[in-house]
Amino acid sequence: MSFKEIKELKQAGKLDEALQLAIQALETEPENIWNKRAAAWVYYEYLKKNAQPELYEAFKDNLIKIKDLQLPEDEKMVFDNCAWPIGRLVFALQNQDQVDYGKINELFEIIRNFHFTKPSEAYSFIYKAFHKGYQNWSNYLTFADWWNFDNLRSEDYLKEEFKGKKMMSIAEQAYIAYSKKLLEGEALDPFGQQRVIDKEKIQSFLPKLDSLIDKHPDYQYPPYFKAKLLLASGSDENVLSAFIPFAKQKRNDFWVWELMAEIFPNDKEIQFACYCKALSLKTPEDFLVKLRQTFSEMLIEKKMYNEAKTEIQKVIATREKHEWKLPNQIVQWTEQEWYKSAIAKKDNQDLYSSHIKQAEEILFQDIPEEIIAVEFVNENKSMLNFVKDKRKFGFFNYSGNLTKPQIGDLLKVRFNGDGQDGFYKILSAKKADSNVASDAMKDFEGTIKVISPQNFGFIEDIFVEPKIIEESKLTDGQQVKGRAILSFNKKKNEWGWKAIEIK
Repeated sequence: MSFKEIKELKQAGKLDEALQLAIQALETEPENIWNKRAAAWVYYEYLKKNAQPELYEAFKDNLIKIKDLQLPEDEKMVFDNCAWPIGRLVFALQNQDQVDYGKINELFEIIRNFHFTKPSEAYSFIYKAFHKGYQNWSNYLTFADWWNFDNLRSEDYLKEEFKGKKMMSIAEQAYIAYSKKLLEGEALDPFGQQRVIDKEKIQSFLPKLDSLIDKHPDYQYPPYFKAKLLLASGSDENVLSAFIPFAKQKRNDFWVWELMAEIFPNDKEIQFACYCKALSLKTPEDFLVKLRQTFSEMLIEKKMYNEAKTEIQKVIATREKHEWKLPNQIVQWTEQEWYKSAIAKKDNQDLYSSHIKQAEEILFQDIPEEIIAVEFVNENKSMLNFVKDKRKFGFFNYSGNLTKPQIGDLLKVRFNGDGQDGFYKILSAKKADSNVASDAMKDFEGTIKVISPQNFGFIEDIFVEPKIIEESKLTDGQQVKGRAILSFNKKKNEWGWKAIEIK
């Protein structure tokens, strides 16, 4: 019986007759590729007829029969055509009130050795179908590894439209789903009460997520999940060091600081500072309702009731604008006496500003602090000249980091890279103890030699300018103690020491 006859019966809708002929042909020559093809196309027709939940068993039986034919890899047309009824049935199963994931697993196991064209529209349809119920499907990660995100088509990276609404691309959905399941971990008990996170799997997935973020900076959520995965993958010892490089790149996104707070579960002050930093950034209010509510709780614990009421009122305003339900906690707060007597402010920006530096310093913990000495201060421009040693010196803007620095102050500074023409950018700066060791400062004691009529002086190799001699009423030959700073003499083009303080 020829392949052509079976095909004609099939096209005439005589499926049962076509199937009988195909089975007879297979029994006669089981390895004949034409016989296998003929049978496969008949089974495919049955798949189309049975692609609905109530006919699941019939569908599964025909799918198994296609699998048992063991068609060679180059028979992709059959498998690609099968992808559509498979996908339709999986979608239908997941649209039921009670999803039977046992059936989803069965279908996945059957098709694991099917030879789909990769990438292809049919193969992407398979992914979309199984992806639909990933939240509650324990086998999702296994499926996604089998499907392999390298098989996404260029079209899969484009935003989709559904009922007039723009939706994120299936590629972005895929990476987010994978991230969520990694963060969820694997259940160790039947009820999922105990779970374990596969840190090795996270580490192998992160480079792929990095690549997606680099190629599609318009995708909003992958960076967030990268941050969550970094936090989850790090041990208690290295979680901060793993997270910091990424946090530096995304430091202007509020959720980075929300996650940063999670790294310090036992340090309430750092958590508070991180929340201040998060709320100081320009962010649509819609995204901040949960953050503000959590921060309100912190403020209430500190008995900062005016500030708490300010945050709570912002939460209420946003929720009412969108007709979102008010959480019970918010309702309870508004009924308490402290809330009724508190006076809300326009905003809490002053509070945020006073804690921002503490939060930002976390980002620079991997950059060593350097001890420098203040050589000159221009208060009008908030600039100061500094010297660390004969190799490193220059000037920087200290606004927002220091309050009224003085000549001779020792500072702990983190520099942001190398200087350009003497100008440096800084990441952090704060005053150091005056007795800390510095190559740029030294104490001295000796006899001053005053040079007339210019009225400057020297104590051995230390230059004393006229102003200091006049203010301290120093005379030639007097024993003097003081403190000197390393200074570069531009006229002589050499380094020397200059007195800045007489004790």
